[in-house]
Amino acid sequence: MTYDIRSPEYADPARLTKELERVFDLCHGCRLCHDLCPTFGTVFDRVDQEDGDVTKLVDGDWKRATDECYQCKLCFPKCPYTPPHEWAIDVPRLLLRSKVARVQREGQSLQDKALGHTDLIGSLASATAPVSNWALKNPLNRAVMEATVGIDRRRTLPTYARETFAQWWKKHDASRSGPQPAPHPAPQPDSQPAPGPTPSPMPAAVALFYTCPVNYNQPEVGRAAVAVLEQNGIDVACPPQRCCGMPYLDGGDLENAKRNAQANVDSLLPSVRAGKKVVVPGPTCSYMMKQEYGDLLATPEAREVAANTMDLFEYLAALAREGRFEKTVATTPGKIAYHVPCHLKAQNIGFKSRDVLRAVGAEVTMVDKCCGVDGTWGLKKQYYEESFRIAEPALAAFRKAQPATVVTDCPLAAIQIEQGTGLKPRHPIEVLAEAYEGTKP
Repeated sequence: MTYDIRSPEYADPARLTKELERVFDLCHGCRLCHDLCPTFGTVFDRVDQEDGDVTKLVDGDWKRATDECYQCKLCFPKCPYTPPHEWAIDVPRLLLRSKVARVQREGQSLQDKALGHTDLIGSLASATAPVSNWALKNPLNRAVMEATVGIDRRRTLPTYARETFAQWWKKHDASRSGPQPAPHPAPQPDSQPAPGPTPSPMPAAVALFYTCPVNYNQPEVGRAAVAVLEQNGIDVACPPQRCCGMPYLDGGDLENAKRNAQANVDSLLPSVRAGKKVVVPGPTCSYMMKQEYGDLLATPEAREVAANTMDLFEYLAALAREGRFEKTVATTPGKIAYHVPCHLKAQNIGFKSRDVLRAVGAEVTMVDKCCGVDGTWGLKKQYYEESFRIAEPALAAFRKAQPATVVTDCPLAAIQIEQGTGLKPRHPIEVLAEAYEGTKP
């Protein structure tokens, strides 16, 4: 039953197979997650073919089930048998264990190696932009990429910014002089607080973990985050940081994932101990830091950073609950269709981006369907068509909504939405920043 990466049993093939059989025998009897991802359908069909005997599945069946899991994590909050239930079912961690065990036995595929090094690729591509962007659209180059590392030539890839967010931040930070804006005074709440212990107030200073997509592909999202936070009287710092490590983990590269996690914990811990929250504008990165760092590193420091990490809009919504969020805007955002990222739902924090946008007058329609990219999975040639099949309910909802603005916190979902509908999504923090400024796209 172990999901402890330090256990000698973690990668043991026989014990892993026994746990796969235990868990999916229970899942086969329940089937609550039958429609969440291809893994469940694949396993249930095979078990049905073997007259309900999960022990008759072979290594190839488990390999396929492992590779079809794109770690959306949605089966965990949906499952009634997760820890502390005595059955202790955790399918995402089980299939991650299966991937890691295979990599330890057989080595990592070239495809997963290529997709895991986001900082290396991002720094090179940004340094050579716009040439790198031309190369990523060139048909001959895309054919070579598909043949060598298996990135489907039909997949739209993100463009790279010549000036990264980290480079912009250095100039912005250096330009700030004199006293920083004071926090807004907290007005009296609209209603009496619920009985029970009073939660600690949100600190008026944060460490922004800006994420790889923001740094290399969408620095405008990071600039908007800084503008909104400063508009609300929040002092922003950006400690040195690396990729959160999720792309490494997706590919079964446990050691590089741990190395990045440790580097980020070491860098962020002083901010946390100074009373700051770590705020993250990317749902996959915030999930990784909250849910995986403690298990990857198993140190009090990692758990301390994890406990003080928040999604960006989770933090803004907390300010709003305390009466400290600036709701007065120059222009209202209008009609918005908001896609809910899977890795935000998996955090069980509610729909904070929707709530904050509504607080400044936006008319928000929810699109609560998976977009089927989920990290590196939807970039792979072998899953390209399956990713669009999974995404079609979400894409159809956007076509039907015909909103003035499409928003999502997830940069990879944004790629899928734009490629599938022609609508170009924006991060909700950009919409909020423009509402404050009185500008519209």
